[in-house]
Amino acid sequence: MKITLEVESERLDDYLTADAVIDHDHPLIRETADALAPTGGTEVDVIRSMFHFVRDDIAHTVVAADSRVTLMASEVLRERVGLCYAKAHLLAALLRSQGIPAGFCYQRIGVLHGLNGVYLAGLDRWIRLDPRGNKNGANAHFPFLRQSSPEDERLAWTLDPARGEIDFPTVYTAPSSAVVETLSSAKPGPAWYEGILPHAP
Repeated sequence: MKITLEVESERLDDYLTADAVIDHDHPLIRETADALAPTGGTEVDVIRSMFHFVRDDIAHTVVAADSRVTLMASEVLRERVGLCYAKAHLLAALLRSQGIPAGFCYQRIGVLHGLNGVYLAGLDRWIRLDPRGNKNGANAHFPFLRQSSPEDERLAWTLDPARGEIDFPTVYTAPSSAVVETLSSAKPGPAWYEGILPHAP
């Protein structure tokens, strides 16, 4: 079911800031983003390249059965692993480093699921991208974008409201405090994420 996205802030600059988690001023983020940006590419080409990199080249913690906990964008990039939230932090940082406004969206699918909202200046609208990774039944792709007939989102899962699954419509300027607190306090180890993930932003 398609939803109408709402922005937390009307100021696009608020979706470009760097902070302790979205640390796109970090040299590793800058170098990687510059390398991923196609020479002479359009805005959409840049977004697509970075989306595919995070979706496909950064492992999902659960799928990889990885014991590491990552939170900061540069940490996710260095370790090449993270939960959906952490992968969304990295994609936002890469895009923001190139001057492309990016924020954070959430769904509840049993537990809270994190993805990105990205502003397309050329189309003057926001889209959602889900860089989680296409394993364990997930099937997210970059949407076909047309000015006259915007394609539906191609997110990882189709939600079922009858099962209590929820799309939260807001594009947030910063990661959920519940997510940051959970990842900040988590202890590395096998299946460290079980039973501690938040259910709402």
